[in-house]
Amino acid sequence: MHRFVNVFDYKTTDWQIICTSVILVIMNAQDIRRKYLEFFKDRGHAVIPRAQLVPYNDPTTLFTGSGMQPLVPYLLGEPHQDGTRLTNSQTVLRAMDIEDIGDDRHTTFFEMLGNWSLGDYTKEEQIPWFFEFLVDVVGLNPENLYVTCFIGDEGAGVPRDDTAAQVWQKLFEDKGIEAKIVAIGSQADGDKRGIKPGERIFFYDDKENGWSRGGGILNTPVGDPCGPDSEVFYDFGEVSHKPGFGEAHPASDSGRFVEIGNQVFMEYRRTENGFEKLEKPNIDFGGGLERIAQAAIDSSDMFRISVLWPIIERLQDISGKNYENHRESMQVIADHLRAATFLAVDGVKPSNKEQGYVMRRLLRRAIRFAFELGVEQNFLEEVVPVIADLYHDDYPEVAEKRDEVVAVLVREEKAFRQTLRKGIKEFEKLTADGLTGTEIFTLYDTYGFPVELSVEEAFKRGVEVSDNWREQFDTLMQAQRERSQTAAKGTFKGGLGGQTLQHKKYHTATHLMYQALRDVLGDHVIQRGSNITEERLRFDFSHPEKVTPEQIEKVEEIVNREIAKDLQISWQEYPTEEATGPLGALGQFGDRYGDTVKVYSMKDPKSPNDERPYSFEICGGPHVEHTNELIADGKIFKIIKEEASSAGVRRIKAVLQ
Repeated sequence: MHRFVNVFDYKTTDWQIICTSVILVIMNAQDIRRKYLEFFKDRGHAVIPRAQLVPYNDPTTLFTGSGMQPLVPYLLGEPHQDGTRLTNSQTVLRAMDIEDIGDDRHTTFFEMLGNWSLGDYTKEEQIPWFFEFLVDVVGLNPENLYVTCFIGDEGAGVPRDDTAAQVWQKLFEDKGIEAKIVAIGSQADGDKRGIKPGERIFFYDDKENGWSRGGGILNTPVGDPCGPDSEVFYDFGEVSHKPGFGEAHPASDSGRFVEIGNQVFMEYRRTENGFEKLEKPNIDFGGGLERIAQAAIDSSDMFRISVLWPIIERLQDISGKNYENHRESMQVIADHLRAATFLAVDGVKPSNKEQGYVMRRLLRRAIRFAFELGVEQNFLEEVVPVIADLYHDDYPEVAEKRDEVVAVLVREEKAFRQTLRKGIKEFEKLTADGLTGTEIFTLYDTYGFPVELSVEEAFKRGVEVSDNWREQFDTLMQAQRERSQTAAKGTFKGGLGGQTLQHKKYHTATHLMYQALRDVLGDHVIQRGSNITEERLRFDFSHPEKVTPEQIEKVEEIVNREIAKDLQISWQEYPTEEATGPLGALGQFGDRYGDTVKVYSMKDPKSPNDERPYSFEICGGPHVEHTNELIADGKIFKIIKEEASSAGVRRIKAVLQ
């Protein structure tokens, strides 16, 4: 999407008009993504592939919810096979935001542009690079950029981040922009104070500009890194400010200032005696692609950017309705279908469990809002291809799975419409004695009835819309939102788990079981998902039928036999083509890899050197060093459950007991 602006300078001489035309080309989201990766590749960064939306071996979250989440092991010290400078664009999904969708700036699915320094460069390089990218590459007006830094914490012994503030100040001054530095404190302080003319760099407290995996520097677990961050905001102008939030300032929720990037400087480590400086600090940068693209077109409505607006246009065509008059419905549909499309690309299928449940909820919510647009026939096959077209050039897996994705989503839409038909019968039962907010909520939550449809049906049938039905419905809806948010807070911790000894044991056992399943069932067995906690492992794999008790017993026997051999576990890096080709290393279904991969071997130390390891699998860790560690205290490997996960996919749960 390009915008052309013509500026004319008129001079009249002997009835002649001389026109000077200047054309300003504005980058679209796809351009920004590509230019970002090129920018950091030119500065020595390896471009790594995105991780799947369903995180591998992270029991703390259903989805990849941040750009840094897949990089946590490396930010904690594990070496990365591609070096100390990394960059990518990571697709993420935050399911706790589902009920917030329907305004100009929230989405459940988005992309995080990221670059990382693993003990390499410092903030003195990172900050100017990001500023250069925004201003000189994307073309943002630096007058619209505002910055926040960490005010420090005397009690923790962590000083104010004057270095970051001074680097920012010089960058603005080099562009001829006054950039006063001011201490704000908390968000509440900013709501009361606002900002003054010339102020551009603001110090905020730990809640706004301190980082750790525990959420703020003071909540840093002992042994963990932490540090200040510096956030960049784009000013969409006074017209976007909502006065109910107080005075406008960068950390406000008023809508005027929108965060477009966050640079985390992991400079400290918490010890038993306090915080100490790291010899080799890390840098984690994350920038919202959609928000940067939104700033590039200077629109406070994110849905007008190039990876969302074509979806809106198709919805207008299908419904015959205008976006301006139906913003909420079209925003919900565009966001939810984009999220569901990428979930399908990454192998998720609608179900009543975990990731599949969220996917089903997204799809059904989109279909409900389609009813409000008057679209009551199958419409996913009209919209999903538009989404695929937006991404297939930059994400080859979207092109590869296009037909499969459309089929999965269309099948779910048809199933949901059958559920709606069942709901009509249930409507008659529920409304026999009138219609209250409770019945309307049940129809909405269980059968997918849009509220307006219930009201309309009641009117048609002469059923007595109770006087306080809306209040009852809103109360139940708010309770559901709070449950959803609470559940989300309990499961999303940004990759906190997966590093304990028990996690390592179950991760190692999963490798052994994967190979044993292939030995017993056949080479068609391919991993489709994995989830590991401290209590058990869970493994999804392709297999067309139920695994028999005899086959389960054989798998257990093989795994315990290999554990008893005390296999030695080691890893080595290989070129990807060599690892997946002639070497035959197993990998997770749907994973994309860079030029090199880390392959873990589990081999009997007594076997000949040229003998193939029992398990040979591409993985990022973590593992124990010897399989004998799995059976400490006389434990054995035991499969406790085998069931269907989805069509053609089985699920096994196993323990060490």
